[in-house]
Amino acid sequence: MTERLSPGDPAPGFTLPDSTGKDVSLSDFRGESVVVYFYPAAGTPGCTKQACDFRDRLAELNDAGFQVLGISPDKPEKLAKFVEAEGLTFPLLSDPDKQVLTAWGAFGEKKNYGRIVQGVIRSTFVIDAEGKIAKALYNVRATGHVAKLIRDLGLAS
Repeated sequence: MTERLSPGDPAPGFTLPDSTGKDVSLSDFRGESVVVYFYPAAGTPGCTKQACDFRDRLAELNDAGFQVLGISPDKPEKLAKFVEAEGLTFPLLSDPDKQVLTAWGAFGEKKNYGRIVQGVIRSTFVIDAEGKIAKALYNVRATGHVAKLIRDLGLAS
């Protein structure tokens, strides 16, 4: 069973390449609130919907002081195509060996069409300015998730 993170836990640090191959570290955002979300695969319908929802609501999140980072096992080249195809305006990070996914409890056993499989568990975390987990949401739905997150953070107008 994968260890899951809980509110109050320190967010596990990471440095991963983005869609341009540039390294991005969680520590780059110290002093800011960050939404880190893990998704299975760039360009799939659910992941595209979720990424576009983050894109469409990014200004609201940014205005409230939240940065957004998406992480998947996809290689930077695939992420670059996804960013270009969908006009994404926040960093997507590549974790092909799944070390960061595993450290955050976002890779492990999940149900897929009734079968237990190993895979990426669609998850979203809110990290506070001190680098602690403020929210840990596992097995989130791709559709409607961003709107719910914005409501949960008290940002919805």
